[in-house]
Amino acid sequence: MLNATSMARSERQSRLRGWRSVVLAVVLAVVVWAVIRSFVVDVFYIPSESMQPLLDPGDRIGVVRADVDPAPIRRGDVVVFDGRGSFAPLTSGRGWAGDLVQGAAEWLGIVPTETVYVKRVIGVGGDHVRCCTASGKIEVNGQPLDEPYLFPGDAPSEQRFDVVVPAGRLWLLGDHRSVSSDSRALLGAPGGGLVRADKVIGRPVAILWPLDRLGGFTASPTAKKDTQ
Repeated sequence: MLNATSMARSERQSRLRGWRSVVLAVVLAVVVWAVIRSFVVDVFYIPSESMQPLLDPGDRIGVVRADVDPAPIRRGDVVVFDGRGSFAPLTSGRGWAGDLVQGAAEWLGIVPTETVYVKRVIGVGGDHVRCCTASGKIEVNGQPLDEPYLFPGDAPSEQRFDVVVPAGRLWLLGDHRSVSSDSRALLGAPGGGLVRADKVIGRPVAILWPLDRLGGFTASPTAKKDTQ
Protein backbone atom coordinates (compact mmCIF):
# COMPACT_ATOMS: atom_id res chain seq x y z
CA MET A 1 0.00 0.00 0.00
CA LEU A 2 1.12 3.56 -0.68
CA ASN A 3 2.06 5.58 2.37
CA ALA A 4 0.96 9.19 2.86
CA THR A 5 4.21 10.60 1.46
CA SER A 6 3.99 8.54 -1.72
CA MET A 7 0.35 9.50 -2.20
CA ALA A 8 1.15 13.20 -1.77
CA ARG A 9 4.04 12.94 -4.25
CA SER A 10 1.83 11.13 -6.75
CA GLU A 11 -0.85 13.83 -6.39
CA ARG A 12 1.69 16.63 -6.94
CA GLN A 13 3.03 14.90 -10.04
CA SER A 14 -0.51 14.48 -11.37
CA ARG A 15 -1.26 18.17 -10.83
CA LEU A 16 2.04 19.12 -12.49
CA ARG A 17 1.20 17.00 -15.55
CA GLY A 18 -2.21 18.66 -15.68
CA TRP A 19 -0.70 22.17 -15.63
CA ARG A 20 1.82 21.17 -18.29
CA SER A 21 -1.01 19.97 -20.50
CA VAL A 22 -2.87 23.25 -20.00
CA VAL A 23 0.22 25.34 -20.80
CA LEU A 24 0.98 23.19 -23.87
CA ALA A 25 -2.60 23.58 -25.11
CA VAL A 26 -2.46 27.36 -24.65
CA VAL A 27 0.90 27.63 -26.45
CA LEU A 28 -0.39 25.45 -29.29
CA ALA A 29 -3.56 27.56 -29.60
CA VAL A 30 -1.48 30.77 -29.73
CA VAL A 31 0.79 29.31 -32.42
CA VAL A 32 -2.17 28.15 -34.53
CA TRP A 33 -3.87 31.54 -34.13
CA ALA A 34 -0.64 33.34 -35.07
CA VAL A 35 -0.29 31.24 -38.23
CA ILE A 36 -3.92 31.90 -39.21
CA ARG A 37 -3.51 35.64 -38.62
CA SER A 38 -0.24 35.76 -40.51
CA PHE A 39 -1.37 33.90 -43.61
CA VAL A 40 -5.18 33.70 -43.84
CA VAL A 41 -7.41 35.99 -41.75
CA ASP A 42 -6.16 38.82 -39.54
CA VAL A 43 -8.07 40.86 -36.95
CA PHE A 44 -8.03 44.64 -36.71
CA TYR A 45 -9.49 47.14 -34.28
CA ILE A 46 -11.52 50.10 -35.61
CA PRO A 47 -10.52 53.20 -33.62
CA SER A 48 -12.51 55.96 -35.32
CA GLU A 49 -15.82 56.98 -36.90
CA SER A 50 -14.32 57.40 -40.38
CA MET A 51 -16.05 54.33 -41.88
CA GLN A 52 -19.50 54.75 -40.33
CA PRO A 53 -22.16 53.57 -40.84
CA LEU A 54 -20.42 50.40 -42.09
CA LEU A 55 -17.95 50.17 -39.18
CA ASP A 56 -18.20 51.68 -35.70
CA PRO A 57 -15.42 52.65 -33.27
CA GLY A 58 -14.51 49.59 -31.19
CA ASP A 59 -15.42 47.04 -33.88
CA ARG A 60 -12.98 44.18 -34.41
CA ILE A 61 -13.02 43.07 -38.03
CA GLY A 62 -11.81 39.88 -39.70
CA VAL A 63 -9.71 40.63 -42.78
CA VAL A 64 -8.89 38.06 -45.47
CA ARG A 65 -5.30 38.68 -46.51
CA ALA A 66 -4.58 39.74 -50.08
CA ASP A 67 -2.36 36.67 -50.62
CA VAL A 68 -5.40 34.46 -49.98
CA ASP A 69 -7.84 36.64 -51.94
CA PRO A 70 -6.00 37.53 -55.18
CA ALA A 71 -9.02 39.18 -56.86
CA PRO A 72 -8.14 42.60 -58.29
CA ILE A 73 -9.02 45.64 -56.21
CA ARG A 74 -12.08 47.38 -57.62
CA ARG A 75 -13.75 50.73 -57.12
CA GLY A 76 -16.12 50.46 -54.16
CA ASP A 77 -14.06 47.84 -52.31
CA VAL A 78 -13.31 48.43 -48.65
CA VAL A 79 -9.64 47.69 -48.00
CA VAL A 80 -7.32 47.50 -45.01
CA PHE A 81 -3.84 48.80 -45.83
CA ASP A 82 -0.44 49.62 -44.39
CA GLY A 83 -0.30 53.41 -44.31
CA ARG A 84 3.42 53.77 -43.64
CA GLY A 85 4.93 56.16 -46.16
CA SER A 86 1.53 57.59 -47.11
CA PHE A 87 -1.00 58.00 -44.29
CA ALA A 88 1.53 57.40 -41.50
CA PRO A 89 5.26 58.06 -40.85
CA LEU A 90 7.71 55.37 -41.90
CA THR A 91 9.11 55.18 -38.35
CA SER A 92 7.43 55.61 -34.97
CA GLY A 93 10.31 57.23 -33.06
CA ARG A 94 9.67 54.96 -30.04
CA GLY A 95 12.70 52.72 -30.53
CA TRP A 96 12.68 48.94 -30.85
CA ALA A 97 11.51 48.28 -27.27
CA GLY A 98 8.58 50.67 -27.57
CA ASP A 99 7.66 49.22 -30.94
CA LEU A 100 7.75 45.71 -29.46
CA VAL A 101 5.35 46.63 -26.66
CA GLN A 102 3.08 48.54 -29.04
CA GLY A 103 3.11 45.66 -31.52
CA ALA A 104 2.14 43.14 -28.85
CA ALA A 105 -0.74 45.35 -27.66
CA GLU A 106 -1.93 45.80 -31.25
CA TRP A 107 -1.75 42.05 -31.94
CA LEU A 108 -3.84 41.33 -28.84
CA GLY A 109 -6.40 43.92 -29.91
CA ILE A 110 -5.90 46.04 -26.79
CA VAL A 111 -5.08 49.15 -28.83
CA PRO A 112 -5.66 50.05 -32.49
CA THR A 113 -2.89 49.39 -35.01
CA GLU A 114 -1.29 52.80 -35.51
CA THR A 115 -0.12 52.32 -39.10
CA VAL A 116 -3.05 50.31 -40.48
CA TYR A 117 -6.12 52.01 -41.97
CA VAL A 118 -9.44 50.99 -43.50
CA LYS A 119 -10.95 53.07 -46.31
CA ARG A 120 -13.05 52.69 -49.44
CA VAL A 121 -11.49 52.60 -52.92
CA ILE A 122 -12.81 55.47 -55.02
CA GLY A 123 -10.21 55.39 -57.78
CA VAL A 124 -7.82 52.75 -59.16
CA GLY A 125 -4.94 53.06 -61.60
CA GLY A 126 -5.91 55.06 -64.69
CA ASP A 127 -9.01 56.68 -63.14
CA HIS A 128 -9.67 60.41 -63.26
CA VAL A 129 -11.35 61.34 -59.98
CA ARG A 130 -12.61 64.82 -59.23
CA CYS A 131 -14.93 66.68 -56.91
CA CYS A 132 -17.43 67.75 -57.60
CA THR A 133 -20.12 67.81 -60.28
CA ALA A 134 -22.75 70.54 -60.44
CA SER A 135 -24.99 68.27 -58.35
CA GLY A 136 -22.26 67.85 -55.71
CA LYS A 137 -21.25 64.27 -56.56
CA ILE A 138 -17.75 62.86 -57.01
CA GLU A 139 -17.01 62.13 -60.65
CA VAL A 140 -14.95 59.17 -61.88
CA ASN A 141 -13.93 59.13 -65.54
CA GLY A 142 -16.62 61.66 -66.36
CA GLN A 143 -19.42 59.74 -64.63
CA PRO A 144 -21.08 60.87 -61.37
CA LEU A 145 -20.54 58.35 -58.59
CA ASP A 146 -23.55 56.99 -56.70
CA GLU A 147 -22.52 56.47 -53.07
CA PRO A 148 -25.30 54.85 -51.00
CA TYR A 149 -22.75 53.95 -48.30
CA LEU A 150 -22.14 57.57 -47.24
CA PHE A 151 -22.86 58.55 -43.66
CA PRO A 152 -26.38 60.06 -43.51
CA GLY A 153 -26.25 63.79 -44.04
CA ASP A 154 -22.67 63.86 -45.32
CA ALA A 155 -21.76 65.47 -48.63
CA PRO A 156 -19.52 63.40 -50.95
CA SER A 157 -16.78 65.93 -50.16
CA GLU A 158 -16.56 69.51 -48.97
CA GLN A 159 -13.01 69.63 -50.32
CA ARG A 160 -12.43 69.92 -54.06
CA PHE A 161 -9.87 67.74 -55.81
CA ASP A 162 -8.93 66.66 -59.30
CA VAL A 163 -6.68 63.61 -59.46
CA VAL A 164 -5.50 61.18 -62.12
CA VAL A 165 -4.59 57.93 -60.36
CA PRO A 166 -1.31 56.41 -61.65
CA ALA A 167 -1.04 52.67 -62.34
CA GLY A 168 -0.56 50.65 -59.16
CA ARG A 169 -2.05 53.37 -56.92
CA LEU A 170 -5.36 53.91 -55.14
CA TRP A 171 -7.44 56.96 -54.19
CA LEU A 172 -9.14 56.20 -50.87
CA LEU A 173 -11.89 57.92 -48.89
CA GLY A 174 -13.77 57.15 -45.69
CA ASP A 175 -17.55 56.67 -45.77
CA HIS A 176 -18.05 59.26 -42.99
CA ARG A 177 -16.55 62.02 -45.11
CA SER A 178 -16.99 64.87 -42.64
CA VAL A 179 -14.71 63.22 -40.05
CA SER A 180 -12.46 61.05 -42.24
CA SER A 181 -8.79 61.81 -42.71
CA ASP A 182 -8.07 60.17 -46.06
CA SER A 183 -6.49 60.82 -49.47
CA ARG A 184 -7.94 64.35 -49.51
CA ALA A 185 -5.92 65.31 -46.42
CA LEU A 186 -2.65 64.47 -48.18
CA LEU A 187 -3.10 66.57 -51.31
CA GLY A 188 0.15 68.48 -51.78
CA ALA A 189 2.11 66.04 -49.61
CA PRO A 190 4.62 63.57 -51.10
CA GLY A 191 2.56 60.94 -52.91
CA GLY A 192 -0.47 63.25 -53.05
CA GLY A 193 -2.69 60.97 -50.97
CA LEU A 194 -2.27 58.05 -53.34
CA VAL A 195 -1.60 54.65 -51.75
CA ARG A 196 0.32 51.87 -53.45
CA ALA A 197 -1.93 48.92 -54.27
CA ASP A 198 0.70 46.51 -52.92
CA LYS A 199 0.24 48.11 -49.48
CA VAL A 200 -3.24 46.56 -49.23
CA ILE A 201 -3.27 43.93 -46.48
CA GLY A 202 -6.67 42.57 -47.36
CA ARG A 203 -10.42 43.09 -47.42
CA PRO A 204 -12.66 42.95 -44.34
CA VAL A 205 -15.18 40.11 -44.44
CA ALA A 206 -16.82 40.18 -41.01
CA ILE A 207 -17.33 42.07 -37.78
CA LEU A 208 -16.14 39.78 -34.98
CA TRP A 209 -16.78 42.03 -31.99
CA PRO A 210 -18.92 43.31 -30.32
CA LEU A 211 -21.27 40.33 -30.38
CA ASP A 212 -24.36 42.42 -31.12
CA ARG A 213 -22.71 43.43 -34.44
CA LEU A 214 -21.33 39.99 -35.25
CA GLY A 215 -21.74 39.11 -38.90
CA GLY A 216 -20.22 39.00 -42.37
CA PHE A 217 -20.25 41.48 -45.21
CA THR A 218 -22.31 41.10 -48.36
CA ALA A 219 -20.58 40.71 -51.73
CA SER A 220 -21.01 44.48 -52.15
CA PRO A 221 -19.22 45.93 -49.11
CA THR A 222 -21.81 48.66 -48.57
CA ALA A 223 -23.75 46.76 -45.90
CA LYS A 224 -23.55 43.91 -43.42
CA LYS A 225 -25.38 40.63 -43.89
CA ASP A 226 -28.50 40.23 -41.80
CA THR A 227 -27.50 37.87 -39.00
CA GLN A 228 -30.97 37.59 -37.48
